Amino acid sequence: MAGQSSAVASRTGNNPFLRVVAALSTLAGWCSAGMIVAAVAITCQMIIVRFVLNGSTVWQTEAVIYLVIAATLVGLPYVQRLRGHVNVDLIPLSLAPRPRFFMAILTSVLSIAIVSVMLFYGYEYWHFAWDRGWRSDTVWGVRLWIPYLALPVGFGLLMLQLIADLVAVLTGIDKPFGLEDT
Repeated sequence: MAGQSSAVASRTGNNPFLRVVAALSTLAGWCSAGMIVAAVAITCQMIIVRFVLNGSTVWQTEAVIYLVIAATLVGLPYVQRLRGHVNVDLIPLSLAPRPRFFMAILTSVLSIAIVSVMLFYGYEYWHFAWDRGWRSDTVWGVRLWIPYLALPVGFGLLMLQLIADLVAVLTGIDKPFGLEDT
C-alpha cells in the first residue's frame, strides 16, 4: 500500500493543478469511505431496531441505499487516481512507446467525452429534481435533490481527475497507462 501511494504521489510532480485535483480526489475518497461506514452503522442500527426491539424502521433502508450509491459515485475519482479499477493492459504492453502514447491520449479523450455526457445528464436530472421539488414516495419522503446531487458531484470530480491524468501524460509527469518504456 505504501508503495502504491508513493507512486500515486509522484504522478503529480510540482504541478499545482495536478496536486489540487489529487487532493480533491483524495477528499472524495474519504467522503466515500465515510458514507460506507455510515451505511454499515445504519444497517446495524436497523437490525437492532427490527429484530431485537421488534420495532419498525422508516428511513434506514432508503438512507442505506442512497449512501451506498453516493459512495460509489463520489468514490470514482479516488479509484481513478489510484488506478484501482480493473485494468487489462495487454494491448498497451505490446505497443511501442509512441503508439502507446497516442493510445493513452485517445482513451483519455474518449473517457472525458463519455463522462462529460454523463455529467451533463446527471446535472440535468439533479436540477430537475431540485426545480420540481421531488420527494421520494416513502414515509420518510426525502427531498430527492439531496441523494441525486451525487450524480453531478461524482461525475464532475471523475472528469476533473481524467483531465488531470491526461495533463500528466501530456506533460511527461506520468507515463501512458503507468507503464515504463521498454
